[in-house]
Amino acid sequence: MTSRTAIKNLGPGVSVVAGLLKLSAAIDRLNEFVGRTVYWLILVVVLISATNAVIRKVFNSSSNAWLEWQWYLFGVIFLMCSGYALLRQEHIRIDIVASHLSARANNRIALFGHLFFLIPLCVVMLIEGWPYFYESYRIGELSSNAGGLIRWPIKLVGVLGFALLLLQGISEAIKQIGIMRGVYVDTRQRNSGH
Repeated sequence: MTSRTAIKNLGPGVSVVAGLLKLSAAIDRLNEFVGRTVYWLILVVVLISATNAVIRKVFNSSSNAWLEWQWYLFGVIFLMCSGYALLRQEHIRIDIVASHLSARANNRIALFGHLFFLIPLCVVMLIEGWPYFYESYRIGELSSNAGGLIRWPIKLVGVLGFALLLLQGISEAIKQIGIMRGVYVDTRQRNSGH
């Protein structure tokens, strides 16, 4: 008997959950790829920051563009890796509370949080963020600092970051449902602080 047959024999809703778990795995692969690619920008930020500091101290010179590159790249790292952090379970949890609850209660709380807090927040940020980005792109918004950078790319990163976080929130909700239905085992290690 294949695992596919076993899933079908568990009940009609299980095959739906199994299909959703495939979607969840695809979302996980996307955020894993983006996260592992983008976190290399940390090295770039360190190099830019160090170079800026040396040039400022040695040559008494500075550039607003390079300073803005630092915070643009920091924004890219933070926003584009937020879904990756959720996937890797590196987000903030209240472990002192979670450690006193059953696994079932923790799963319910996680599902509730994803469905009623994380996913709606991401949807609102996308609805509000897209026009903000589009208007910046349409007018060719530039930094108000002399020699500064164009603004729309970093505003687009905000939209993309929340889109990736939304997708990962959906993936996590699917996994929680799979755990609660008994068709998914979460093999990721949770940081317990021990």
